[in-house]
Amino acid sequence: MTRETLAGVLEEIALLLELKNENPFKVRAYRQGAETVRNFDGDIVQLAADNQLTGIKGIGDALRDKLHELASTGTLAFHQNLRAEFPAGLFELFDLQGLGPKKVKALHETLGIGSIAELKAACDEGRVAGLPGFGAKTQAKILEAIALKETFADTFLLGEITPLVSTMLDTLRLHPEISRVAVAGSFRRAKETVHDLDFLVATKEPALVCEDFTTLPEVESIIVCGDTKASVRLKNGMQCDLRAVSNAQFPFALQYFTGSKEHNVAIRSLALKQGLSLNEYGFTPTEGSAATVPDGIHEERDIYQFLGLQFIEPELRENRGEIEAAAEKSLPRLVTLEQLKGTFHNHTTESDGIHSLEQMADEAMDLGLQYLGIADHSKSMVIANGLDAERLMKQVEAIRNLNATYTNFRIFAGSEVDILREGALDFDDATLAQLDYCVASVHNIFNLTEDEMTRRICRAMENEHVTMLGHVTGRLLLKREGYAVNHAMIIDCAAETRTIIELNCNPWRLDMDWRWWKRARDKGVLCSINPDAHSTMGLHHLGIGARLARKGWLGKQDVFNTRTVEEVEAFLKTPKAKR
Repeated sequence: MTRETLAGVLEEIALLLELKNENPFKVRAYRQGAETVRNFDGDIVQLAADNQLTGIKGIGDALRDKLHELASTGTLAFHQNLRAEFPAGLFELFDLQGLGPKKVKALHETLGIGSIAELKAACDEGRVAGLPGFGAKTQAKILEAIALKETFADTFLLGEITPLVSTMLDTLRLHPEISRVAVAGSFRRAKETVHDLDFLVATKEPALVCEDFTTLPEVESIIVCGDTKASVRLKNGMQCDLRAVSNAQFPFALQYFTGSKEHNVAIRSLALKQGLSLNEYGFTPTEGSAATVPDGIHEERDIYQFLGLQFIEPELRENRGEIEAAAEKSLPRLVTLEQLKGTFHNHTTESDGIHSLEQMADEAMDLGLQYLGIADHSKSMVIANGLDAERLMKQVEAIRNLNATYTNFRIFAGSEVDILREGALDFDDATLAQLDYCVASVHNIFNLTEDEMTRRICRAMENEHVTMLGHVTGRLLLKREGYAVNHAMIIDCAAETRTIIELNCNPWRLDMDWRWWKRARDKGVLCSINPDAHSTMGLHHLGIGARLARKGWLGKQDVFNTRTVEEVEAFLKTPKAKR
């Protein structure tokens, strides 16, 4: 039993109650309970099992009893009884973009739809378009959402699987017959989404290690288990492979299985020019070559050094110029998580966050940060309880009062201000001038043309009070494609207006995409690694943000929130035109 399981059951209960038209306050209580469980600072699973949840805000008596039953027995009768009232496949519909409880309920009650397959058939036959509140456009969007989901089948978010990978690595390191262990593949290269996992171990007992790997608690089923390789299906549905090699082979295997394929082809080509073949086992002379196999290859970096290259960090290995830069010894020194001193774009209970200003600040200090930027939603985001000017000014005052109690920490008062359709902002200049900074973001009207959306965003960046641009495309990975924008023009505009661009490191966003950051860096555009945190746990996503910044070729000097409090204050007080 995990905290995610507890939270997931509560969230599913909330959905089921919505389908049954239950009291919305009751529904909200279960959703709030799920968030409380997910973000609780402590072993809430053990507390629930021991029936020690009394007094925790957000968990009333009814929820306390249900969590105790779930944590202590592994199941919850109330949840199972609710589930039995609906087809099992119905829950798949909630994964489709644009389908909320009301629409799912209408589809189920009117057309008897209980699965994605049935929904697709109904759309293909035109039956969904005829339902009240749907229409032909909605039907077409549903078909697009189904196609998108099929495209991303067996694909997982980098941020969501990171804790799982860490746990499995820790377990493998404890094995007495394993001397070295690493994760390879697209996960090691920090791709934003991952299809499968590749673990690599050095051992003298490969068959034993492979067999033991198949018994890990994360494993659901065994696909194959051999003497040097095992493939399993994890409980989350992901395929996971283990390869067991000798200690001497380990650096070669790590380089090979990290990829990417394009990077490896180019590296092998360099080896061939020296009369050597390179594969996952080592160097060997090519036919007719008098080349000598190098000694002293103990680490992965030794392979690159032998080939005359600067060591290429795993995040850069996409054959996008990194090999040429390594040959010229001009690769950047990439930013690290430890260099981040603070972050911006974070929410509190004043808008749609679930933790207070004080709680967010306390968590930031616990993480060793020196400052925290608060940017709750502006008034147009009614669904997110956006702040009007009066509420915003009260929050600014609260931040200033709280800052007076700190000696080595600073909260910056900002706002995530909506960019309206034509590029105007949700607050006037007089209001924005009273803030420390402003994050400008698009939250609605996604169906503009690329030119229209690009002009909209660029106009917003031209405002002297806009410090940084939030989530450039508005994408939600595996759920929603981003709206159409011209990245090159937005980067150029950011350079001209001296606007920072955010790397939103919420695992569902990771936006701006890593493929554009090298251009932004070369144009002198600063990056701010922001978690878009709506809870204290959201601040922990900074680590993923650092990995994606590295993948985008960014160094410490390219990232705004590596600066000290004093440097940030000086920057924010300087007019954009003079930065």
